[in-house]
Amino acid sequence: MFDKTFKLHFSIFLVWLFTVSGIFGILSDEYSDWFLSMTPLNLLLTFIILIINIEELKPNVIIALAIPFFIGFITEALGVNFGLIFGTYAYGENLGLKVFGVPLMICVNWALLTAATADVAKYISKNRILSALIGAALMTGLDMLLEVSAPRFDFWEFEGGVVPLQNYIGWLVTAFVAHMGYQYFKVKTNTTISWHILISIAVFFAVFLFF
Repeated sequence: MFDKTFKLHFSIFLVWLFTVSGIFGILSDEYSDWFLSMTPLNLLLTFIILIINIEELKPNVIIALAIPFFIGFITEALGVNFGLIFGTYAYGENLGLKVFGVPLMICVNWALLTAATADVAKYISKNRILSALIGAALMTGLDMLLEVSAPRFDFWEFEGGVVPLQNYIGWLVTAFVAHMGYQYFKVKTNTTISWHILISIAVFFAVFLFF
């Protein structure tokens, strides 16, 4: 019991350590570029924190997380290369290694956000379709928050600097499909960790709406 409690509390501490240090680091003139370049590592570590707090690491967990990962990759590749689904945009350099113009960490982000929002959505409704819709809406809401800072952080930018309505519709539909696949496997992630991850992401990008 102590080990589980310690792991949970330490995981929460790390999530907020990454968030707070990232905020102050990016706001600083001297270290801003370095902290932004560490974004892929931050995403990966947050994803690992989510995984190590899963109750049972069974093969179905890998399959479940692979669904949003590959759905994210395919749809992002179609967007970056052909302007489909989300509109015409391109990724910058601060999200790390790219395959067909898509940073692999953005696919990890799809898996991370799907898993975390699924926890919140299932807390609201046990109905799989409604839960998937709620999860997709939460992800789309987060994307709206992220879009404001994405060009500034050299994450990605849409053609003409304007985010089209198509992007949000594409996010809602794609996230819904990802949730339907992911939630089918009923992965028992830690709801407390998921809440902290989502709130920390929202807080992080909300700060940069004003600074």
